Amino acid sequence: MTGGDPTDEALAALAGRGDERAFSQLVVRHKESLYRLLRRYTGDRDEAYEAVHETFIAAWAALGRYDAARAFGPWLRTIAINKARDRGRRMAVRRFFFGGGEDDLASAVDPGLAADDTLQQRQVMELLDQAVARLPEALKAPLLLTAFEGLSQHEAAAILGVSAKSIETRVYRARKALAMSLDPAVLRIDA
Repeated sequence: MTGGDPTDEALAALAGRGDERAFSQLVVRHKESLYRLLRRYTGDRDEAYEAVHETFIAAWAALGRYDAARAFGPWLRTIAINKARDRGRRMAVRRFFFGGGEDDLASAVDPGLAADDTLQQRQVMELLDQAVARLPEALKAPLLLTAFEGLSQHEAAAILGVSAKSIETRVYRARKALAMSLDPAVLRIDA
């Protein structure tokens, strides 16, 4: 953002009064970071893409209730995490009733990659994303918000409605769970 660009909060106020162009600017500013957050949260590209769309639809509908005294980014991430949780619950119900298998990791790898090390790094990231997606809800969101999104423990606590100490504990447990679930030999990238 340059000095002349309006803040997210100013754009949200305009969008709350029906300014679709202001809301479009917010979408452009936040869609990539939300996608990264939700991609890691869900472990699935398509689910993340759909959750981003649902997040912006819900945000547009909720702008009348947005408190401009709060930062817009954390408010939007709160909606995104809730949408991802909702989608996860719906998918669990569908799997229960209709069955369904895990996606094949190999199908997620871009066949156009030429360099072996780049392919190996992509595979490692896929494994990490899948491991993060399998974490329990209580551990996944704090880890993603702090380690991947760069929020402080206090900011993550405000988004999730828990204490900062709880965030610290949950991030520690999440990292420990990841370390136990990921085989170090698989994750080693040979230089």
